[in-house]
Amino acid sequence: MPHDGQGRIPDWDRIDDVLLDMDGTLLDRHFDNFFFEEELPRRYAELHGLTFETARNQLMDMYHSVEEDLAWTDLEYWSDRVGLDIVTMHRELDHMIGFLPGAEQFLRLLRARGKRVTILTNAHPVGVSIKAAKTGLDKKVDRIVDAFEVGYLKMRAEYWPACQRLVGFEPKRSLYVDDDERCLAAADRFGLNGIIHSAKSSSHLPPAPSKTFISVEDLRSLTAI
Repeated sequence: MPHDGQGRIPDWDRIDDVLLDMDGTLLDRHFDNFFFEEELPRRYAELHGLTFETARNQLMDMYHSVEEDLAWTDLEYWSDRVGLDIVTMHRELDHMIGFLPGAEQFLRLLRARGKRVTILTNAHPVGVSIKAAKTGLDKKVDRIVDAFEVGYLKMRAEYWPACQRLVGFEPKRSLYVDDDERCLAAADRFGLNGIIHSAKSSSHLPPAPSKTFISVEDLRSLTAI
């Protein structure tokens, strides 16, 4: 599948496994953006007597310091580091967790085609369980694999051979969709044949098409309907 920047329908006869990112591909990333860029800075500012901007800048520096490590998405790590119960805060805001438009229908279409659907997420297992409980996502796919099970984040080269051993997909007969181009690039270098960029990761942000990979704004455009 060429990286021509133009969306097109994959040859489904040549695809056995569909590997899907969770946040920003199936689920609306607005929840995560709001949580880590708005709500957590607000609570952190209150706890430490800081202005919102100072708190936000401090947290952004903390995020960037561990960006390619498992700590980046480890909710328990962040609870310890910032002195707030991140898991409880997630549960308090779970009304904001939901699917992106077309995602549920896309999953139904994949099931109708008999494809094996695996979610590959960088998220922490506790975060996955909260989102699955809210959306029923785990019932709509064959398996959810979080980065902690693999041992690396998806933008790391080490992730993909470890993930392949765990899941058992054939790279040349797999389709992978993600909104994070670093993760797509790592998968591409590993040899995945079908690479698709999710351009509409948040219901509150405009689409951001990739200049490198085929981009779609709605997953349903990948199916012949």
